[in-house]
Amino acid sequence: MTQLHHLDAVAQASALRSREVSSVELVQHHLDRIDRHADDLGAFITVTAELALEKAAEADRHLAAGTAPAFAGVPTAFKDLTPTAGTPTSMGSVFLREFDPPANAHVVDLMQQTGFISLGKTNTPEFGLSSYTDNDLVGPARTPWDTSRNAGGSSGGAAAAVAAGLIPLAQGSDGGGSIRIPASACGIFGFKPSRGRVSAGPLGSDWSGLAGDGPLARSVRDAAALLDAIAHPMPGDVRPLPDPPVPYSQWVDRPPGPMRIARWSATHLEGIAPGPDAIAAWESASALLESLGHEVIDIANPFPQALEPQFNVIWSSGIAAAALPPDADALLRPNTRYWRERGRAASAVDLSRALQFLELTTRQVISDLQSYDAFLTPTLALPPQPVEWFNESGDPATDHHRELLFTPYTALYNMTGQPAASLPLHWSAENLPIGIMLATLPGQDGPLFSLSAQVEAAAPWYERRPPGFA
Repeated sequence: MTQLHHLDAVAQASALRSREVSSVELVQHHLDRIDRHADDLGAFITVTAELALEKAAEADRHLAAGTAPAFAGVPTAFKDLTPTAGTPTSMGSVFLREFDPPANAHVVDLMQQTGFISLGKTNTPEFGLSSYTDNDLVGPARTPWDTSRNAGGSSGGAAAAVAAGLIPLAQGSDGGGSIRIPASACGIFGFKPSRGRVSAGPLGSDWSGLAGDGPLARSVRDAAALLDAIAHPMPGDVRPLPDPPVPYSQWVDRPPGPMRIARWSATHLEGIAPGPDAIAAWESASALLESLGHEVIDIANPFPQALEPQFNVIWSSGIAAAALPPDADALLRPNTRYWRERGRAASAVDLSRALQFLELTTRQVISDLQSYDAFLTPTLALPPQPVEWFNESGDPATDHHRELLFTPYTALYNMTGQPAASLPLHWSAENLPIGIMLATLPGQDGPLFSLSAQVEAAAPWYERRPPGFA
């Protein structure tokens, strides 16, 4: 018999509707796996077992009565940056260990309305600032493919939990790669939607246009189903996109047709280059796309290096403006203090100039790319790295440079607002997952799902599971 955690969320929902399994059984099965594996992975900051089982019993009653929504009784979890009323939302910080938000994020309400049941809050770095997941609450999140290596960040706990079968899918957020980075490091599918596709409200802010929520999943169809649940404009949104005319779940079943796919592997940063594993994954993906009838065209990296310092002004200004009391700095990690100090050094003129530079520069890049349908790069320049690699120097500036060595590609699509996905198409000789990144033009989330599903069908990854977590 197939193990329950081997089913993706769509299959779990089907099994629940046919009464092959109850939600209580399904939720308990995943809670048992969390008990067995979560400490080794650092996947969760908070587990809400009692509440989850109460919600599961309620889902079973609705399923029996025929009044259940599509994903009633299916387990999931929320990133600990995402406000969840009644459950601590620490944002990965000791300072906010007991913080109970006054309201849910819209994504929480929307997923619960679709029937998903949260098993808790997944691990994240302090305030989501880094491309690796570590904090002073529960420590690092680790990829289940090699638990000596970091799961990536900032949705590292979510990605590790999904990859190890602790939950079938999860919500993540992405302001500089924070969905796609851990998706690559954990060997799963991660999708960053177009800017404005998912509401940041009611408590979150999209002031910079960089960050947004999206799915982490083992199958493309699960990711599409989750985005269908949360991609709805809400009152007061600053950059709302309308409900898609065609559900993303339907795009998964649509052949994409021949596409012109531009590819590049060079980074936009001087002195930073992809390693051999990243190049091997990128070349293999290029050949696969060509075999599927797409035209793959080499172009120079269209993004200028001048974006990096301006991005850093915006990134640091956000955390510098966080409403924390003066004595909070003593409790913050060195990486967080580093970014707050950089942000405090920037003036309002610096921030305005940076925002305008990003807007004007990325507008030109998007204009120049209009003749292409999609874009292919490595997701990361390096494989998952040892846990200690990111901050062993003790110097946050050196640590930041190592993050650039690790992830020089992902933040560019946060600047442009394009949809982008990491696909687990390659494994290194050491059996470490190496993702490749596909993106489309802004607003073209549906075609990106079609292309991703076509690639998944041609080179299936779902049955490949990390040893020790099968």
